[in-house]
Amino acid sequence: MYLMRDLEQQHFPQELLEVIVVDDHSTDNTKEQVQQFIRATGLSVKLLQLQDYVKQEGKKAAVQLGVEQAQGQLLVFTDGDCRVGPEWLREYAHLYETEQPYFISGPVCFHPTPTHFERMQLVEFASLVGVGGASIALHKPNMCNGANLAYTKEIFKEVGGFTGNESIASGDDEFLLHKVHKAFPGRVRFLKSSKAIVYTEARKSLNSFVQQRVRWASKWKSYQSLQVQLVAVCVFLVNFLLFLAIPLVIWGDMSLKVFLCGYVAKFAIDCLFLNSILGFMGKKQFLWYALPLQLVYIPYVVFTAVLGLFGRYSWKGRTIRTP
Repeated sequence: MYLMRDLEQQHFPQELLEVIVVDDHSTDNTKEQVQQFIRATGLSVKLLQLQDYVKQEGKKAAVQLGVEQAQGQLLVFTDGDCRVGPEWLREYAHLYETEQPYFISGPVCFHPTPTHFERMQLVEFASLVGVGGASIALHKPNMCNGANLAYTKEIFKEVGGFTGNESIASGDDEFLLHKVHKAFPGRVRFLKSSKAIVYTEARKSLNSFVQQRVRWASKWKSYQSLQVQLVAVCVFLVNFLLFLAIPLVIWGDMSLKVFLCGYVAKFAIDCLFLNSILGFMGKKQFLWYALPLQLVYIPYVVFTAVLGLFGRYSWKGRTIRTP
């Protein structure tokens, strides 16, 4: 497992690091690989088989178990298919020690991205990371990513963990973010450090991409914060109205000039924002993918939003109906 080797190379005192791997009914050889790593490493590593502790399955149950078994104060989370740099944990420790936040969200980036499809995903996902970081900086957090975040064990217990949204497969990250912010305004931080970027792979096929985005969209209607709900609704409406403008132009009910002005304005704003985010990630060379992305982004947002509200999706071999 590449992630385990990355953790072994951390510029962080090994005696202060406890690694917990929760195996959520994996179908590969995760158990064997981790056991082999444990025999060869000097790290403190604990392997937990989710089915040995609870009947539930899914990431929320896995995270819950990991939190319960952890001995440390600050818990840092990522996924088994991710890669991290050697300064990852040190950056988290520095922010935690200097500002004492209760919840920390970190940046995530796709790598490698050899195909045009994967590079378009990189640019689209960078916009989500940027929005999440900006909203936290404005003390109005709305999104984060479970592949790179941290919080204390005490805070997890104090806000009730995942109580209230256990039935929703997705949202182990954002629902908790909203809970912490509601209970402790101003105690959420974004770790704006290129050394703390977590890298993961983009979807290889269109179907897996759509399934992932539908899974993300499925949690929108369960947001309890009115502010976050309004943001989600506004994003959908803006894209839906721009999508609706296409047939209006074709039928002659809207002038082509007005239509083009709307799209050019959106593209210009997107590029200004993405230029900053991609620069931070060291991926500015992919900014031009924002142009073809404009052609598919609007119908894609409308499509996945509708399926997220009323459809179903597949995730890790499980078919899940949206609540």
